[in-house]
Amino acid sequence: MFVLELTYTAPVEQVDALMSDHVTWLDAQYAAGRFLASGRKQPRDGGVILAVAESRKAIESVVAEDPFVTGGVCAYRVTEFVATKVAAGLEKYRQEPVA
Repeated sequence: MFVLELTYTAPVEQVDALMSDHVTWLDAQYAAGRFLASGRKQPRDGGVILAVAESRKAIESVVAEDPFVTGGVCAYRVTEFVATKVAAGLEKYRQEPVA
């Protein structure tokens, strides 16, 4: 599982100009089963996405397609973690610890 942290690198007005395309990209990732939750950070200087993918390379490829990235208005920090405990309804994402 991955935590994707977005940090805006451009003024919010430039981010907002790409928001519609970014939301369309988000919707496609939800439809593909890659994203579980997402939203803006408070204060509004970026966002956070909880994601699943078969590998770090795969999620980095997805991130590279974000219109915020291609438009040069944000940078991503990708953190991989092993989800050994999950809330009810998320059992299919539970992982075994690695040795």
